[in-house]
Amino acid sequence: MGENLKTEEAAAFLQVKPATLEQWRWSGKGPLFVKLGRAVIYRKSDLDDFVSARVFGSTTEAQAGA
Repeated sequence: MGENLKTEEAAAFLQVKPATLEQWRWSGKGPLFVKLGRAVIYRKSDLDDFVSARVFGSTTEAQAGA
C-alpha cells in the first residue's frame, strides 16, 4: 500500500493551505481523497496524479485547461 497523508501534509505537498483542500473537497475540484469516519486521507499517488494533470507547456494552454 502506498503512502497516505493527512490534510496538513497533503496541503504542504501541494503548496496550498489546508483550507484550500477543504474547499476543493466541497467543490469537487481537488485531488481524490479517502474518508475514514471523520478522518480525511490523501493517497500520495492521487496527489501525484493531480499534479501531473496540471502540467502545461504555456500560459495559453493553462488558461484553456482551467
